[in-house]
Amino acid sequence: MGQIQPKLIIHGGAGSSLKGKGGEEAVRRSLRYVIEEVYALLQAGADAKTAVVRGCQLLEDDSRFNAGTGSVLQSDGQIRMSAALMDGTLQRFSGVINISRTKNPIDLAEFLQSSHDRILSDYGSLELLRELQVPTYDPLTELRLQEWIQERRGNFSREMAGVVAEQELVAEAGRGTIGVVVLDAEGRLAAGTSTGGKGFERIGRVSDSAMPAGNYATTQAAISCTGIGEDIIDECLAARIVVRVTDGMSLQAAFEKSFKEAYQRHRDFGAIGIDASGAIAWGKTSEVLLAAYHDGERMGDTLDMSHHMEVAGII
Repeated sequence: MGQIQPKLIIHGGAGSSLKGKGGEEAVRRSLRYVIEEVYALLQAGADAKTAVVRGCQLLEDDSRFNAGTGSVLQSDGQIRMSAALMDGTLQRFSGVINISRTKNPIDLAEFLQSSHDRILSDYGSLELLRELQVPTYDPLTELRLQEWIQERRGNFSREMAGVVAEQELVAEAGRGTIGVVVLDAEGRLAAGTSTGGKGFERIGRVSDSAMPAGNYATTQAAISCTGIGEDIIDECLAARIVVRVTDGMSLQAAFEKSFKEAYQRHRDFGAIGIDASGAIAWGKTSEVLLAAYHDGERMGDTLDMSHHMEVAGII
């Protein structure tokens, strides 16, 4: 296959409000910083999987988002993170579930791409960290700690933690997941997704992020989801969209059909995707989808999408 124009789309979560222009601009700056760095990698010849991992690392390291540093605390005050990586060319999925004390969960997902055992839970992930001699790291931020303390005191007004860790733009419900989807210059697709979970959830709860429901890629399309994990699992959203593209739908049509069904079932989530032709699409039933993209010519974002149940795309 000859060289094609790389494509990139990322997300930093979905939510129900994005308050304050200052907040919106801060999120836009964070997302665009990642777009610029990862797209430069793609222009320099990086493959899709490498670019996805780098994008996820950058988003995990940004305390504004609920993944890696800045992850929310669970009901017992501990941080447990999950992440997945899928190489569309090999159609290979890998991931970690409820891992603690590490900086970049996506790094373990990348390592597991070449393992016979490709999805590890908390104990297995911890053993792998020790084997790889990865330094321990505390992803806790002061803001997330204060959220948890207020919740324990009974003063926390929202049921779960915010998608974005910033006082002027907190979105109710813990829908903060980060994701990266890439089409590289050789036409290869990959998707990665990482999350700190819902926040205040029951110990042992598993998110959609380390499942094909929340992160899926083949040679035909790649999808990353964000939102209420249980809703994403119930729809098997990422895999559903990819299967529809494989069966002949355009990416846009697959998004539209899947989100129309989800809206009728009162689901609460968003998704981003790219297909083999280079089409980019995104959709949401939540009020806000924190996403940004590079279509090969320009950057853009979804922060001004203000209505529920919206689907958009570009070729």
